[in-house]
Amino acid sequence: MKSPCPIRENDMKKGEIFTGRVTGIRFPNKGIVETQDGQSFMVKNALPGQIVEAKLTKKRNGQGEGLLLRVLEKAPDERESPCPVFGRCGGCLYLTLPYERELHIKEEQVKGLLQQAIDGSGTETDSVDSFWEPAHASPVTEGYRNKMEFTFGDSCKGGPLTLGMHRRGSFYDLADASCCAIVDGDYRAIVRAACDFFAKRQIPYFHRVRHDGYLRHLLVRKGAHTGEILIDLVTTSHTEEFYCENPETVSILRDREKAAGHAEQAAGDRKDTMNAFTGSEEELLHAFTDCLLGLKLDGNITGILHTVNDSAADIIEDQGTQTLYGRAYFEEQILGLKFLVTPFSFFQTNSYGAELLYTIARDYIAGTGEMTKKPVVFDLYCGTGTISQLVAPSASKVVGVEIVEEAVEAAKQNAVRNGIANCEFLAGDVLKVLDTVQEKPDLIILDPPRDGVHPKALPKILAYGVSYILYISCKPTSLARDLPAFLAAGYRPVRATCLDQFPWTSGVETLIMMQRQN
Repeated sequence: MKSPCPIRENDMKKGEIFTGRVTGIRFPNKGIVETQDGQSFMVKNALPGQIVEAKLTKKRNGQGEGLLLRVLEKAPDERESPCPVFGRCGGCLYLTLPYERELHIKEEQVKGLLQQAIDGSGTETDSVDSFWEPAHASPVTEGYRNKMEFTFGDSCKGGPLTLGMHRRGSFYDLADASCCAIVDGDYRAIVRAACDFFAKRQIPYFHRVRHDGYLRHLLVRKGAHTGEILIDLVTTSHTEEFYCENPETVSILRDREKAAGHAEQAAGDRKDTMNAFTGSEEELLHAFTDCLLGLKLDGNITGILHTVNDSAADIIEDQGTQTLYGRAYFEEQILGLKFLVTPFSFFQTNSYGAELLYTIARDYIAGTGEMTKKPVVFDLYCGTGTISQLVAPSASKVVGVEIVEEAVEAAKQNAVRNGIANCEFLAGDVLKVLDTVQEKPDLIILDPPRDGVHPKALPKILAYGVSYILYISCKPTSLARDLPAFLAAGYRPVRATCLDQFPWTSGVETLIMMQRQN
């Protein structure tokens, strides 16, 4: 099977504007545009069937990439977006296409990537069609997310406080998330309440260039089956910037801005907001907690947290978390088992899809025959130990490895709560932990983060020489990058499929079972 979207060489020049029809789309979001004279280019966020106008921005080795300027004609099967910020928000890509069309596109993308990996491996491996099984749709397509990380900022420079997602192609501007379609009504209500609360008190958000301000993120997690909600407000420790009343301190802050090279007006613009809220941080957080607890929600808030993060990077980094209300976790149920999920531990973001994912995984494992002899199973990148505990009844022992320590602690507690005694969970990098494990596995499950398996960990994993390896990937390009190493070590795919864990977005989950050839 060849790549569904070949790119031909072109002789257009950078900066030139062109018009063409989108004939396909490469993972994750690169539309393939063909012009009337037969040239083709990649254009991000263009959908198959559209006629678009774009400007050539990059060109290398005769192949180009363009910036989408406007859609001149919609795709024949394209519909109106149910979300008012679609196209501005960087989250969803396929929201205007029928869901069946989206699923087909993702399936073809994954098959194309796997075939390219096989063709480039230099091994005699059967084509993807010989082991591929039809793609699986998500059991739910709206309000399916059980985790969202919202960012504080503004929708345009100098605009009002916004809580939402990054705009497409922008590091600074945000798209309002109060109407997001991939989360349920509780998320939307929480976003609106939080944004209004801080806007009325004129609390400044963390400015990603000046590195000042207080509000950074709002993390919301909710159990689809339990209705339990966990909320974490992430801020800097710069509390003096919103409640100080000491003129000397205000002067110091403004001098700090000037020393950092900012315009004097920047400090002047903030003089009206500096003292809008004059209480302590403790009083602010207490009032915020009361605000959230006063909401009428379908679910039940079981924990409200406050995390401090002074990192310059635009990520959530836990530099200290306190519990403002309730407990620091929520519970979810998957296939009859209960799981405690903490703020920063990995857990599949689509609970309904996760049940289907793990059902497929168990079926793949059972089909190998390995589970009939009570094997030792390694579950690498195990998160909160979901897969480990689901396969534990058929294994003699399961060893789970996860780098996030709080996830490992949650996994241990989950095993106790579920009455599972044959799981051992180890905290640390897979690359290093494997050197300390005494057991030898009979079967290995890999569910790595988006970047895939660490290149230095791959040889250690392959050195075990197990008969079967199940690779679960949330980013098929990482799987395609890793696959040749497995093929070179004598493994051959025997079953594979993809599952749409992330409807309307560009993401897709892939499962591939590989058997070692003797």
